[in-house]
Amino acid sequence: MKQYIKLIFLGLMISVVSCTDVVEVDVPAAAPRLVIEASLDWEKGTLGNEQTIKLSESVPYFDELINNEVTGASVKVTNDDDNTEFVFVDQNDGTYTTDAFLPIIGQSYTLEVIYNGEVYIAQETLVPVVDIAEVNQSIEDGFDDEALEVNVLFDDPIDEENFYLFRFQEAQDLLPELLDVSDEFTNGNQMKVFYEREEDDDINQEELQPGDVVSISFYGISERYFNYIRLLIEQYGSVGDPFSTLPAPLRGNCTNPANPDNYAFGYFRLTQVVKITYTLE
Repeated sequence: MKQYIKLIFLGLMISVVSCTDVVEVDVPAAAPRLVIEASLDWEKGTLGNEQTIKLSESVPYFDELINNEVTGASVKVTNDDDNTEFVFVDQNDGTYTTDAFLPIIGQSYTLEVIYNGEVYIAQETLVPVVDIAEVNQSIEDGFDDEALEVNVLFDDPIDEENFYLFRFQEAQDLLPELLDVSDEFTNGNQMKVFYEREEDDDINQEELQPGDVVSISFYGISERYFNYIRLLIEQYGSVGDPFSTLPAPLRGNCTNPANPDNYAFGYFRLTQVVKITYTLE
């Protein structure tokens, strides 16, 4: 009997040990691709002359964080009306800056990035944004009727299509929350959006509390960028959902005319933005 028990125990030990074996799976990795972060945002009340564009290279998802900053590129933005060029100077850390940009509402601009002998082009128009009419707080407009939320109200212009992007970030949050909005069903009316933070023990997140400070950025965006950022937000929000569709690479507006398959990730956008902070009471 003792020998029998020993054999059972030995078998259990072998099964437990075998569960610790490391299974290595070969995951296909695509070749590095240029990533262009070119968000030229003109904050109301400022000159908008100081702008920054960031360049990097894509890396495999499971790779450890490495220095993927791109230096040595040529970066410029051109006013398509009068051909004025704004050269962005390489700061040798992946950023390219200018203090001479001249933003003009409704004006079309072209971005040109030359890197490793490849020329990347993107075109966009500077979109205006209306002012924020009011910011307040309540507990009845969100998903949880006992949680505080921040409400932002603004007047949508009549007889025109408008697209907006909101960026909410509480002071201690690592990442902001993005919200895309169109006036398809509310054209010409006062519109209201709300920001509510749900309690989540898994990520150590609490509901908004009195005294919390929320930074709000309100952008006017083009329809094409609206469609792009909507898909990006949907893919980010579905992470971890077993019933969601598989994420796919999103193509922005940064093309490579001479070599179309070697397009860049990212987007070249030009927006006007209103920024405000709100302290909950």
